[in-house]
Amino acid sequence: MAALPAIADPAARRGAGWQAHLVLRFAHAADRVPERTVLVERRHAGPLRVQKALYPEAPAVCQAIIVHPPGGIVGGDTLDIAVTVDAGAHAQLTTPGAAKWYRSAGAPARQQTTLVAQADAALEWIPQETLLFDGARAEIGTRIELAGGARFIGWDITCLGRTASGERFDHGCCAQSVDVFREGALIWCERTVLEGGSRALHSGAMLGGAPVYGTLVAAGSVIDDGLLAACRAIGATNGEGAVTRLNAALVARFRGASALAARTYFANLWHVLRPAFVGRVAVPPRIWST
Repeated sequence: MAALPAIADPAARRGAGWQAHLVLRFAHAADRVPERTVLVERRHAGPLRVQKALYPEAPAVCQAIIVHPPGGIVGGDTLDIAVTVDAGAHAQLTTPGAAKWYRSAGAPARQQTTLVAQADAALEWIPQETLLFDGARAEIGTRIELAGGARFIGWDITCLGRTASGERFDHGCCAQSVDVFREGALIWCERTVLEGGSRALHSGAMLGGAPVYGTLVAAGSVIDDGLLAACRAIGATNGEGAVTRLNAALVARFRGASALAARTYFANLWHVLRPAFVGRVAVPPRIWST
């Protein structure tokens, strides 16, 4: 099992923004009746929390809701999230609402998420959207490491500007990276850099003027023609959706008018993928409705 990272002292960079770290580890407790997935390690420094382990559908599936108490991310902030799911365990992680990235005076804000699933583990990463205010400067990285037999379903949704109030992303920058490894080999990666107000935001090859985009990745199970066809049969509303099978992973894209439309599209795909990947019907987290 990979060593969990040490928690840094948030006072080490006092005055440079919040330095927040969260380390979680889930394990399969086969000696319990019924068998359970248990949150066996929970460490944090700075404003990142998981309040308690939840079991909304079955003892075998442990749900954790990651909370960022300040409610927003500003220039100079650094968030570091590390999650490990031990062999045979099943963890599902989500958030209570949109992650708000506020306008920066110049310094970027950063978030790095590392998700590790050990042999035969299942990991679901289904957060709500990332909302970039006009003028935000965001650097967001996600690294997914899967051992043999591990399964992963996850997504990210990005909203450029507060569309409900007519705000557009005319200033600032968003740099995103995603790397998926299986048994140490890179099977899929992506790099995105979007400058506020740039032509790329309106190019048909990129966002085509859509303020919301997202990517869903599923890896670790057989993606046969039937499963691929079932996913492609799902349509997106208030936007465009597409599904591709690539390098032992299924990748779905969305671009459109609202974060709700993106989440609805991905949730509909999740309803098809989850039974095939983890043998369970999809049960939406209750926090999404509150």
